[in-house]
Amino acid sequence: MRKNSVKNTRINTEVQRVLAEIIRGEIKDPRISPWTSVVAVEVAPDLKSCKAWISVLGDEETRKATLEGLKSAEGYIRRQLARTVNLRNTPQISFIMDQSIEYGVNMSKKIDEVMAQDLETAGNRPETDGEVDL
Repeated sequence: MRKNSVKNTRINTEVQRVLAEIIRGEIKDPRISPWTSVVAVEVAPDLKSCKAWISVLGDEETRKATLEGLKSAEGYIRRQLARTVNLRNTPQISFIMDQSIEYGVNMSKKIDEVMAQDLETAGNRPETDGEVDL
């Protein structure tokens, strides 16, 4: 895998920041959830394409509606990106749903449940005070 240059890393960071501002404050589409965040952005070295990973807090229906809303507003988002970020080419944006935050929350809940079960079973065991029966 090719390593990102410093310039490409700066471009990715700036595009991510601007996309988050556009999605949060400028798009009026009711399908787009207010709990939408841009997790990561990867702009191709030739500046022709861009992958934007987004995360939406909510159920599956909310995520699908938000993705549809973003895809329909892609032209507007691209135009605003071109006005804000001075690049040789304005990249074509493709939005990808990122499940990593949801996955982490679910894993944390499962760990908490297992820990609670462990405490319950430890409370039901008789105390031996270090004595071992043989």
